Amino acid sequence: MTKTCQWCEKQFTTMSKNQIYCSAECRTNSTKDKISQRYQTTKFKNRIGKERRCAGGCGILLSIYNDDTFCNNCLVNNKKVDKFIKDIKDYFDYEKK
Repeated sequence: MTKTCQWCEKQFTTMSKNQIYCSAECRTNSTKDKISQRYQTTKFKNRIGKERRCAGGCGILLSIYNDDTFCNNCLVNNKKVDKFIKDIKDYFDYEKK
């Protein structure tokens, strides 16, 4: 009997009527993916109803889907951004001369 693998979608001949993966590798990858999805779902569900605030000191509430402990504003190093902008301005001022 020919079936389509539920992981890689390749056609294969089954050894038994219950077989849904073409190889042990596809079965293992599928299992790892299911475990990972279950872990993510559980992690989000455990965060429901709990207040998570940014660890950067700004106190912004974080989403249950945000895996970081910092908000986007605190993740950015303002000194590096300011230096980068200054370097760009200096570059274009140099080109004008």
